[in-house]
Amino acid sequence: MADLNRRRRALATQQFPLPEQTRVFTVSNQKGGVGKTTTTVNLAAALARGGARVLVIDLDPQGNASTALGVDHRAEVASIYDVIVDEAPLAGTMQQSPESENLFCVPATIHLAGAEIELVSLVAREQRLRTALQQFLDGVDEPFHYVFVDCPPSLGLLTINAFVAAREVLIPIQCEYYALEGLSQLLRNIELIERHLNPALRVSTILLTMYDGRTNLANQVATEVREHFGDQVLATLIPRSVRISEAPSYGQSVVSYDTNSPGSLSYFEAAAEIAARGAQH
Repeated sequence: MADLNRRRRALATQQFPLPEQTRVFTVSNQKGGVGKTTTTVNLAAALARGGARVLVIDLDPQGNASTALGVDHRAEVASIYDVIVDEAPLAGTMQQSPESENLFCVPATIHLAGAEIELVSLVAREQRLRTALQQFLDGVDEPFHYVFVDCPPSLGLLTINAFVAAREVLIPIQCEYYALEGLSQLLRNIELIERHLNPALRVSTILLTMYDGRTNLANQVATEVREHFGDQVLATLIPRSVRISEAPSYGQSVVSYDTNSPGSLSYFEAAAEIAARGAQH
């Protein structure tokens, strides 16, 4: 309890530095169940509470990020599908999240499930999200500080669009057995996209999730990831937590669902690290 109170006090006085230019992150890991959407939603919510204007683009046909941010994503709602397939302006699909006046979301609807096939025959099929996002960011009256793109867990044209639109990749890795499995494939894919489609892309941030300090395995995985990736790994560990899992079913991030829980504090701390790193560049 004393530790939680100390952390709460430290965060209460903390002002997040804002980046000079919009930072665009793709949150990706081809392995399912690593806390990808949870991480996207909670980092976005924490940064928005810290004073940043944040946009979440839900590129996963399941629409879990849209659900967690409390935005409407029924089939008839204007969504990211209309943007990348029909070239609709992104501004017309964006909704404000009830989480914060600084937090916005472009939802995913069920139509996105067919987008992979439809994109195949379209011109500049890998660039469509980047083009739409760039036009949007150039045209907004009030700048956005962060954009987070939540990817599907597979590597198809939707994920490639996300990588081409971003400058930074954030990889959540769960502190469990097989955590690093599939990661070398993901890093190879990122390297290919960097070489052929987006030279500005880099893996800037790795976040350890689902950490259970009582197990040797979790500590072993955390050590291994830190040895392998060094400075890219955030110091903050996201704990395994019932509150984090419960929050989306209430259409909320854990940051607003239970602000003082250990899971919420950890996401605030991770957001503070990301903000501080951005200010150094």
